[in-house]
Amino acid sequence: MPMLANAKPPVSGTVALAVTWEARPGEADAVADVLGRMTAAVRATEPGTLLFRPHRSPDNDHLFFLYELFVDQAAFETHQKTPHFQALILGDAVPRLARRERVAFAPLA
Repeated sequence: MPMLANAKPPVSGTVALAVTWEARPGEADAVADVLGRMTAAVRATEPGTLLFRPHRSPDNDHLFFLYELFVDQAAFETHQKTPHFQALILGDAVPRLARRERVAFAPLA
């Protein structure tokens, strides 16, 4: 059974992100490592992040999909300001990417 970031039901979130990353050649394993460390940091320190769930394509090991769910917009903004986001995502992962796409979603009901 998959773990929720903070063991809270995802139905309470109001900001969801669908993120696609493509690693540069030779960088896929380093990106996977960063995502593993980021997941641990999010789970340990971000009560407003309900779900941070990275995935790796079984058909293309350079392709990653992240599903993120936040309690609200303030929690998302707090997430982006954390030292681990700044260091791991912006400092370490993003320079290793050939492509980064992020689409925000809100619940219909």
